[in-house]
Amino acid sequence: MSVRSRSRRTAAAIAVVAGVTAGLSLVLTGCGPEDATGTDGTDPSATSTASPAQGTSGAKGDPAASDAPAAKVNGTGKNGLTISDGSRFVVMNGTRVDFGTVVRDLAWSPDGKKAAFVDGDGDLVVSDPDGGNRTVVAKNPGSENWSHPTWQVRAADTANQLPKLNNLFFAGRKGGVSRLYGVSATAHNGTPHVLSLGNESGEDVKELPQTGNVWPNAAGKYGAAVYANADDGKVYVRDDYLRQQGAAIAPGSEPALAPGDDEGFVFVRSVAGHDHLFRETPGDNGPTFKDLTPNAATDYTEPAFSPDGKTVAARTPAGIVTLPADGSAAPVKISDYTGLPAYRA
Repeated sequence: MSVRSRSRRTAAAIAVVAGVTAGLSLVLTGCGPEDATGTDGTDPSATSTASPAQGTSGAKGDPAASDAPAAKVNGTGKNGLTISDGSRFVVMNGTRVDFGTVVRDLAWSPDGKKAAFVDGDGDLVVSDPDGGNRTVVAKNPGSENWSHPTWQVRAADTANQLPKLNNLFFAGRKGGVSRLYGVSATAHNGTPHVLSLGNESGEDVKELPQTGNVWPNAAGKYGAAVYANADDGKVYVRDDYLRQQGAAIAPGSEPALAPGDDEGFVFVRSVAGHDHLFRETPGDNGPTFKDLTPNAATDYTEPAFSPDGKTVAARTPAGIVTLPADGSAAPVKISDYTGLPAYRA
């Protein structure tokens, strides 16, 4: 996030995120398994074709030809899109890849070389893109629900006394209370730290919510991130380059930060009985908001940006759709598989 973007956003009410431990890098929130799959290593639905399955005889009226189920549309070939659904199979590269363990809330490192997810034990895991070379970055104590990890990667900035970061943020819920945590992405059985959210002193400055924080998402070169608060129903922005490291921007949930500088974020907001996708863009006179799905006849949730920032993928009850990030065209369904969409560079 550039200096220009930061100054434009600070026109809104801003609070400080203080006491962030150096070396934190991953944030997550938890989603439960949705599509448990067998453990024999095979995937009966692995297919990248949208054509109906054909019968073996080819004869007209053959029940085998007319009653065979249609193959699922995959739509993840050569575009970097991946879908994790709480099973051991990740939809990617036009097929489904067996990671050898339960994969929840998959997130990719900015260079696409590593995957981070929550496994079946609730632990935070980093692996190769095919699930190999798994490392337990942080082991769940057994009393918490961890979810939605995200990578915060930032180059060292000696001028501003900011060290290099390669961290994972995530959401952790214990006893019904949710907080944001961070841990080094290169740790082994590391200990996550609660992200301390403070505020600058001053008249009418409200403290940032310490609990209820969920769904972190980081992007860009400057350690910027967004997250939502389930208690007040607002989306917040963090910025490592400001002492004022937090600001409530808009009512909404499930935010995703654009990868480019000064490009804002997308988020979910309920409108007339359906979940819509909105785009926030910072401006000199404050942020502007655009409904990307004004004609929604279904729910659009869990948005994710493509690496170039030009496309947004989202989940619907019927599968995954994509649409231009500027809202210039309607969503198009590209996959029958449902789950959390994410892009790998």
